[in-house]
Amino acid sequence: MVINDTQLDLVFGALSDATRRSMLARLSEHDMNITTLAEPYGISQPAISRHVRVLEEAGLIERRKKGREYIIHANPVPAEKARDWIDYYTRFWKQQFDAVEEHLKKDEDNT
Repeated sequence: MVINDTQLDLVFGALSDATRRSMLARLSEHDMNITTLAEPYGISQPAISRHVRVLEEAGLIERRKKGREYIIHANPVPAEKARDWIDYYTRFWKQQFDAVEEHLKKDEDNT
């Protein structure tokens, strides 16, 4: 498992906000421009731009210029790496708890 701690911090930070998670969910369905992305949210354009910037810095979205506007699409790779990190530590801690349980059973059998 190889993941940069700084990148992991950015991904988890970006995903910590419900608006950004909602934006990613919408972008996972199809690419859109920032105006379309902003439609369901009752927040200012600067606030939308800040959310988009956080997602972009985390690598969770990418922009490409099409004519005079930017088209935004989701990039699943950073989220997949974060999932892999979570999976690794889930397995690690499960093994640790299993070892403790086994140790306690042995102790119980010896009494």
